[in-house]
Amino acid sequence: MSRHILMCDPTHYRIAYEINPWMRRANAVLTAEAQAQWQGLHATLQGLGVQVDLVEPGPDVPDMTFVANAGIVLGKQFVPANFRYAERQPEAARFIRWFEERGYEIVRIHEPHFWEGEGDVLPYAGQVFAGFRFRTEHRALDHLDEILGTPTVRLELIDPRFYHLDTCFFPITDGLAAYYPPAFNGEARDALRERFADLIEVPEHDALRFACNAFRVDGTVVVNTECDSFTAALRERGYRCVETPTAEFIKAGGSVKCLILMLDAFEGLPSAS
Repeated sequence: MSRHILMCDPTHYRIAYEINPWMRRANAVLTAEAQAQWQGLHATLQGLGVQVDLVEPGPDVPDMTFVANAGIVLGKQFVPANFRYAERQPEAARFIRWFEERGYEIVRIHEPHFWEGEGDVLPYAGQVFAGFRFRTEHRALDHLDEILGTPTVRLELIDPRFYHLDTCFFPITDGLAAYYPPAFNGEARDALRERFADLIEVPEHDALRFACNAFRVDGTVVVNTECDSFTAALRERGYRCVETPTAEFIKAGGSVKCLILMLDAFEGLPSAS
């Protein structure tokens, strides 16, 4: 869980290219609607007591609003992404500048190995789960393990619709997580079953509504709308659900968590101590 996050206003957000199965340039973003949805999420998070910092967007980086892919934050170190696609690579310099201006040390993953930050790397209870195949390269995780000071739990993704780990896996708390099983190979499914006593299997309808791309603040889970089976499972376990629409961002393959970079979630790892 995080109480200090980074977000980026979707001023320049649009579908300018196609680099995942969700993106179609013909499916234009409704700019005013996207702005309203982002503002709604921003207000919801602040209302839950989350500190929200902002990074300035740029006209040449329409996907910069998906800040989860920027990298990861380890104490006062920032490990920037090596974006796989050329279309997103200019984002890196903007994120690096933001962190440098605030006194962070920049620690890089060896190039040319691509990896995409919190989109594929999620902390939970002293462990770090890392998805790989579509946007993060297995060899990049070798170097990340060295930086983290702990081995990542590596999970192979097999469905291109769920190209980042945070689109199909949501670690919650106390042995509880949610995932969409068909997004993972058998070994990854086994690894998750071994590590979580209570593992919610999200149905396809909710998975395609990006149910797993959620964010927890204490006993509240912020999630996209119309994920009814998932929210029912959470409520049965005592969680409050706040549903906030993200349809305009799903057009590009992202939802709640994709719009958030956690600034304090990796605390407690050797590298962040």
